[in-house]
Amino acid sequence: MPSLKALSLYLLSTVGGALAATTIPETDYDAIVIGGGPAGLSVTSGLSRVRRRTLMLDSGVYRNDPTRHMHDVIGNDGTVPAVFRYLARQQISRYNATTSMKNATVTSVESINNGSYYKATDSEGLEYTARRIVLGTGMKDILPDTPGVKEGWGTGIYWCPWCDGYEHRDQAFGILGGLSDVVGSVIEIWQLNQDIVAFVNGTNTPEQQKALANKYPNWEAQLEAYNVTLNNETIVSIDRLQDGSDNNDPAEDREFDLFRVNLADGTSIERGAFITNFPDAQYSDIAQNLHLNMTGTKIQVAANMKTNDTGIYAIGDANSDGATNVPHAMFSGKRAAVYIHVELGRQESLAAIGKRELSHRELEKEARRMIGNDLDDLWKRAREMK
Repeated sequence: MPSLKALSLYLLSTVGGALAATTIPETDYDAIVIGGGPAGLSVTSGLSRVRRRTLMLDSGVYRNDPTRHMHDVIGNDGTVPAVFRYLARQQISRYNATTSMKNATVTSVESINNGSYYKATDSEGLEYTARRIVLGTGMKDILPDTPGVKEGWGTGIYWCPWCDGYEHRDQAFGILGGLSDVVGSVIEIWQLNQDIVAFVNGTNTPEQQKALANKYPNWEAQLEAYNVTLNNETIVSIDRLQDGSDNNDPAEDREFDLFRVNLADGTSIERGAFITNFPDAQYSDIAQNLHLNMTGTKIQVAANMKTNDTGIYAIGDANSDGATNVPHAMFSGKRAAVYIHVELGRQESLAAIGKRELSHRELEKEARRMIGNDLDDLWKRAREMK
């Protein structure tokens, strides 16, 4: 049976080793934020406020850039996206003693020493190191090649009723996308628009009908009740007849875009605006190259915005927590900032303990704190050993 002295020496050496093993790697920054949209700006602001050494690398590509104005963002309703980003950068720059913001496209992120720290490389070959990486890299919408869709994207053709719907309320309205998503779109926009044509572009097929029925068993009756017209003709092109940027009523918050949908059968239908159901994808391939877990097209995260690589966080549209809007992006960035700051602080606390010259009594006290009641159980099992 091992002696109490031997067991104590073993436990103390284990604790001493654990404390000494907690070291802080030397890096350029505490955190590197990849992406300069609302999510990236939010986490950068949060980290800056607690004087974390932070670098934000911004590619200059933003999902909401085509839209005329941001909406449903408290205190910034109606703000031009570029103005919002400019003001955010100006405010964050007050903390430039610890924070830097740079226009650069990150091409790769590498985990060093099993996640002890990370190295980011930009398109010019410059390298930066940090203890934590935050991916605010966003999503990209996969738009069809139909002439007129890309040209009208964000300016009368949009995917979010909260972002652009109110300004186009009570207008002749269209839905673009597959049949299986039509009912969901009708439910979302019915309070705003009730003259609806769903342009399903040849997708009214048995397969799509089955997929729709799985979600809405009474879909045909629902569309009939809302007097929605299903048009299955192939869309040849969409022409803009009027631009809401020039034709609007600021006093009433109304924008009057006008489009003509040209169909393969030679007919055409005019609509004031459209909601879309097009696929999306990660804007950056960094998550894929890091082998991060995915949920569909989104980077899988826990409630603290952490990915399966515990030193990498994902925020904003790119992550899997189920929302794609500016308030969500800002919230997710703030949450990540808090968790990163506290997590790094805990590491630094343990490292500080490891640097101390602990007395025998202090080591024993630390052993009991770290191991807790398991110490008594371990001693009991040791006494029973033959």
